[in-house]
Amino acid sequence: MATSKYINPFTDFGFKKLFGEEKNKDILIDFLNTVLPEEDKVYDLTYKSSEKLSAHQTDRKAIFDLYCENEKGEKFIVELQRAHQTFFKDRTIYYSTFPIQEQATKGQPQGKGWKYELKAVYVISLMDFKFDISEDFHHVVELKNQRNEIFYDKLKFIYLELPKFKKSESELSNHFDKWIYILNRLESFTEAPKFYQEYIFKKVFEITEYTALDKEDQLRYEEDLKIFRDYLNTLDTAVAKGRKEGKEEGLKEGKEEGLKEGLKEGVKKKALETVQNALKLGLPLEQISLLSGLTIEEIERVKREL
Repeated sequence: MATSKYINPFTDFGFKKLFGEEKNKDILIDFLNTVLPEEDKVYDLTYKSSEKLSAHQTDRKAIFDLYCENEKGEKFIVELQRAHQTFFKDRTIYYSTFPIQEQATKGQPQGKGWKYELKAVYVISLMDFKFDISEDFHHVVELKNQRNEIFYDKLKFIYLELPKFKKSESELSNHFDKWIYILNRLESFTEAPKFYQEYIFKKVFEITEYTALDKEDQLRYEEDLKIFRDYLNTLDTAVAKGRKEGKEEGLKEGKEEGLKEGLKEGVKKKALETVQNALKLGLPLEQISLLSGLTIEEIERVKREL
């Protein structure tokens, strides 16, 4: 049984409970309006299928944590990334291509009716690791020319490096600070902080309280929390083992590459163990991919070998 009063927002269940329910979409709207530039304010959202197929069956399938559309037809991808991924920036760029391509008018070939006018696309990534872009933790990325002028204002990437936010409770000065503070500490609260008097935050604490969940959701959360903790333990163990093996190999060979290779092999081995355990629990392949960092194709190969 969970020992915390509030659920962990970095589990798949917790993230979807907080941001992915139609009846509570005002929470997601409030969060988006906090992290997006003022000119991109959202008034309403419609949840769309989070699974999008590319134009060709042989292409890789994209899975988003949340996929939404606002009242102007603009698209929003909101995802949670729990651990560092080598090509994470590439993945966010790749994801953005799906809501762009789907805007081609059905039944009208390109150039014969559709004028290529696009609605804006936003990719918002909540990262439970450090990206090391700069000292900032909140990044808004746009297409600019060589004079640092906005070239195209309808494609934006917002990255939030949550571990870089170090403000204490007494240092919180605005709505944005409070949101990031909640995301980083929700599971550790024993009571809702008294300074969270805004309606939206009261609602956040109400819906994320463990005892407020029905029995079925409690069981789902418990299972998800166990997988999440196993994943963190696996990652920590793999990193520690990889560092040790890599350091020994690096010292032996006199090369820094040993550390990197040891870490890589350790993480890969533990990732496979995570996949095997998750498959036994019957989890969807997309969720296993997020937990392990392996591709769907790699997970299917493991599945065939079981």
